[in-house]
Amino acid sequence: MGIFEPFRAIGYITSLVPFSVQRLGTETFVTVSVGKAWQIYNCAKLNLVLVGPQLPKKIRAFASYREYTFAAYGVKIAVFKRAHQVATWTAHNAKVSLLYLFGDHILSVDVDGNLFIWAFKGIEQNLEPVGYIKLEEGFIPMCITHPDTYLNKIIIGGQDGSLQLWNISTQTKLYDFKHWKSAITSCCPSPALDVVAIGCADGNIHVHNIRYDEAIVTLTHSTRGAVTALSFSTDGQPLLASGGSSGVINIWNLEKRRLRSVIREAHDSSVISLYFFANEPVLMSSSADNSIKMWIFDTSDGDPRLLRFRSGHSAPPLCIRFYANGRHILSAGQDRAFRLFSVIQDQQSRELSQRHVSRRAKKLRMMEAEIKLKPVIAFDCAEIRERDWCNVVTCHMDTAQAFVWRLQNFVLGEHVLNPSDENQTSIKACTISACGNFAFLGTAGGWIERFNLQSGMSRGSYVDTSEKRICAHDGEVVGVACDSTNTLLISAGYHGDIKVWDFKGREVKSRWEIGCPLVKIVYHRPNGLLATVSDNLVIHLYDVVALRMVRKFEGHTDRVTDMCFSEDGKWLLSSSMDGSLRIWDVILARQIDAIHVNVAITALSLSPNMDILATTHVDQNGVYLWVNQAMFSGTSSIDAYASGKEVVSVNLPSISSIEGSLDNDVEKTSDNYLQLKGTSGITFCEQKIPDLVTLSLLPKTQWHSLINLDIIKVRNKPIELPKKPEKAPFFLPSIPSLSGDIMFRPSEVANEDSSPGGAEVGNFGGKSSLSPSKFLLLLQSSADLSNFASFTEYMKSLSPSSLDMELRMLQIIDDDDLQGPSERPELHSIELLLDYFIHEVSSRNNFEFVQAVLRLFLKIHGETIRREWHLQEKARKLLEIHGAVWHRVDKLFQSSRCMVAFLSNSQL
Repeated sequence: MGIFEPFRAIGYITSLVPFSVQRLGTETFVTVSVGKAWQIYNCAKLNLVLVGPQLPKKIRAFASYREYTFAAYGVKIAVFKRAHQVATWTAHNAKVSLLYLFGDHILSVDVDGNLFIWAFKGIEQNLEPVGYIKLEEGFIPMCITHPDTYLNKIIIGGQDGSLQLWNISTQTKLYDFKHWKSAITSCCPSPALDVVAIGCADGNIHVHNIRYDEAIVTLTHSTRGAVTALSFSTDGQPLLASGGSSGVINIWNLEKRRLRSVIREAHDSSVISLYFFANEPVLMSSSADNSIKMWIFDTSDGDPRLLRFRSGHSAPPLCIRFYANGRHILSAGQDRAFRLFSVIQDQQSRELSQRHVSRRAKKLRMMEAEIKLKPVIAFDCAEIRERDWCNVVTCHMDTAQAFVWRLQNFVLGEHVLNPSDENQTSIKACTISACGNFAFLGTAGGWIERFNLQSGMSRGSYVDTSEKRICAHDGEVVGVACDSTNTLLISAGYHGDIKVWDFKGREVKSRWEIGCPLVKIVYHRPNGLLATVSDNLVIHLYDVVALRMVRKFEGHTDRVTDMCFSEDGKWLLSSSMDGSLRIWDVILARQIDAIHVNVAITALSLSPNMDILATTHVDQNGVYLWVNQAMFSGTSSIDAYASGKEVVSVNLPSISSIEGSLDNDVEKTSDNYLQLKGTSGITFCEQKIPDLVTLSLLPKTQWHSLINLDIIKVRNKPIELPKKPEKAPFFLPSIPSLSGDIMFRPSEVANEDSSPGGAEVGNFGGKSSLSPSKFLLLLQSSADLSNFASFTEYMKSLSPSSLDMELRMLQIIDDDDLQGPSERPELHSIELLLDYFIHEVSSRNNFEFVQAVLRLFLKIHGETIRREWHLQEKARKLLEIHGAVWHRVDKLFQSSRCMVAFLSNSQL
């Protein structure tokens, strides 16, 4: 494994497999498949609630019942209870194409016409089918349904247009319905008895009475294509929803036998499934465009409106960039959508608005795809001006204007940047200055112009007088970049010329020739390095200030698709169409790691914290995340997991972080998965970096209150004196307790039985006959084992007042010096506490919490330690260890402050 390890994929909502809806209690859930995994959404808000394990192959059919999920992949059927696999059914010898829930059974049909009946009650013991039906030769099943009140009977539609009625109990065919002229692609039972809707590939919908084998009505789609999904309304309205391969959803009024409304822009691709919620005017639809939508019928004209939806890219993204300190990812795809994905919370992902696209498309009677902006080919963002004005600029394919976006409101900006190029050629490159005030655009005609983002007005163009015509470059502008102090502007032309411009004067300061056409440039502002890629697949690094080449990297065997610097400038990451991702160390001038994936990377971006790498791939609609092992493992040396010049083959990140153990029918939990990951060549163990300390991760108020507990008690002192409680009944004598809870006095007989002869109970008894507290018992057992972890966790669970009470219970308040240490159990407990502090301070664990407890301990028992000589030796040892630890920590902080001051001065 390399430096970056596969984590997960985001941006996938649904695939080509119909969803399954189930109800648990008062909530409704929809289960969808996404490639090799499946996901469950809560229908109330379409929030993602569960992601299933990764399967070896893509899911071909799907069914669910309560907490059970059935997924068919290849010739096998995996059975899951919640997210854990409980069984695998392997009776099929051909690919399973259909799964259907039938009471307490699951019906599975493969492409060869074999139908198996499975019982999923007692599924751990019953792994064999309970029934089998062999369909007729040449009959290719396309859909399956069960009419209401038809006991043990199902209807199967075929590719040849035939419809058959089968009894699964007797495993016999009961009836052959008349053939239609086209293949049956979908079927759905009606709330009315004996009525079934049948959708065909020619766009016709046949509402058929199966009792008398008579046609009731035939409906025809206005758009071409097959009828791919059907659903009847059950809220009292006689409605039938039908979806087609063109993405249009038709709503039919069955009483009037005519079309009621059309949702023309429902989806950008074929509608896969439709579902009317029981007794609700809400319709759910899913499509191959990677979206799920819910429509509600509450308008005055009866037309449905969009209630809520979840969607991702319907076409592969072309450009990505981390935003908001690595919490979000900006992504632009071939589907003309500009999206924001959340790395932390999936429900925060959304598409940026292009200003009433649906409304304008409906008014102009055009498709939304025709009104949307063309696909983004390059964009840049600046977080510093997010609250002031538009802070994102995008360049679009074959478009002579650039557009700005206000990311705070997730909408398209009010300005359009239009360069004053005479030929009006398309814009190929863009960048935003470090201050966020200016945007620079480079065109295909060699023109470079500066714009003010607040007003959208032009602030001059960059012209090289040495060129044959008035322009910046003789050819296409490949890239533009600006330094961090608004002093220099760097531009690159397709013919291999790189120019450095004066930012304000707009004249050329210097230039140099690469010698071959350029493809892409990436500039790192903090260190002033410019990375370029040319047609010869070689990556060059140039020092813009010194105007010379400083590094040269070779290794890619196909076109380089993207590059990015790490935030500290030490790494350069590059991807290529040869499927490789290479990491170059800028300081060592060598390749430190390389991985190979089956699908070539088209774009990549490394988060500012360098913990997550995001990539996009050819023909993949999602964004794939990789984690940096240097940030999450205990290994301090990169050489421990970097591959050097060797290229390591790695699978793409999956949607689910848990692999399914399907072949052995063994349930694999997340703990097993973590154990397997730890055996992949890297040992994930808890290691402490030298001279550093480990904090307790407790809220500051919990340990800070221990220091100011006296002040808090004075502040919380009641104004009125507490009233004396009423006496308990005489037959239930009570005694006072430190906890405040009512405690009843034990009977004298019980006392005599438990401690005969007046003997004291417990090793910590002292003068009291009560048993020792949990605090003292844990302290004694931890000291015997020389492991105080459980004792520390117990103290962390106590409130500040309870911990103060436990420490004060050991306080010696009398001056009786006649008793020795052996007769003072409190002194033994104080000595154990000193051993505990010596151990914890030397190990530097729970540092801030231990310091607060130590201060409170010395405040209470400082005088006792001063008087006892054997406690003074322990305290002296604790002082030496404490001083050494603080000296190392303070020395490290001083060096860190000096390094920060040095870097700040060097940038100035």
